[in-house]
Amino acid sequence: METVVLIILLLVSLSFILKLTFHRPAGVAVLSLLTMAFTVFMTESASSQSKTRIADWLSQPELMLDTSVVLTIDVAFQICFCILMASRLSGTLRGLQSILLEITLWIPGLLLFPTLYSMLVAIIFSMPGADFDTIGWISGAAVMTATPVLAYGLKFILPETDLRLELIFLINLLIATLGIVATVNGRTAATGTNNVEWQALAAIFAIIISGLCAGWIYFRVRNSKKINNI
Repeated sequence: METVVLIILLLVSLSFILKLTFHRPAGVAVLSLLTMAFTVFMTESASSQSKTRIADWLSQPELMLDTSVVLTIDVAFQICFCILMASRLSGTLRGLQSILLEITLWIPGLLLFPTLYSMLVAIIFSMPGADFDTIGWISGAAVMTATPVLAYGLKFILPETDLRLELIFLINLLIATLGIVATVNGRTAATGTNNVEWQALAAIFAIIISGLCAGWIYFRVRNSKKINNI
C-alpha cells in the first residue's frame, strides 16, 4: 500500500511541474511561493506525526475511500485543463471556456499539498534531534527553489507544448487508476504488506521513463521526417 501511495505522490509532483510549464514567469513564482508557505506553515503539524499513526491511516479503508474522492476531483480538474488547453492550441477556445481554462490553470492540484506534507514528514523523520523550525524553513526554501528549476528544465527538455499536455493527461489517467487500487486496500483476497519493494518500484519507474524517452524520440523523428518532406 505504501508503494502505491508513494507512486501517486511522485506522479502528482510530476503533473504539477509539467503544468507549471504552461505558466508565465509570474505564475511560476507565485505557485513556488505558495509551496514554500505551505511547507513552512505545516512544519508544526508534521513534527507531531509518527510512523505508527501514518501506518494506521493507510490501513483504514474508510479514509482511503475519502481520499479517492479527493483524488478523483483533482484528476477531473487536471483533465479539464488538458482539454481546454488543447482547445486553445487548436484555436477553438471561446468565451466561458477561456475563463475556465484560467481557473484550472491556477489550480495546482488538490493532492499537491498532501504530497508536500508527506515530504516534510519524511524529512523530519530522517533528521531526529534537529530543530523543526529550521527543517521547515530549509525544506520550504528548497521546494521554492527546485520548483521553477524543474519546471523550466522540463520545458527545455520537452519544448513541444502538445507533448507536455499529453503527458499531463496520461499521468493523471495513471493517477486515477492507482487511486482505484488504493481504494480497495484491505478488501481483496491478496495479502497486504507494509514493506516497500524497492526493486519493483525501480522497475516501474524504469518502464515509465523508458516509455517517455521512446515517445519523445519517436515524436522528434516523426517531426523531422515531416520537415524534410516539406
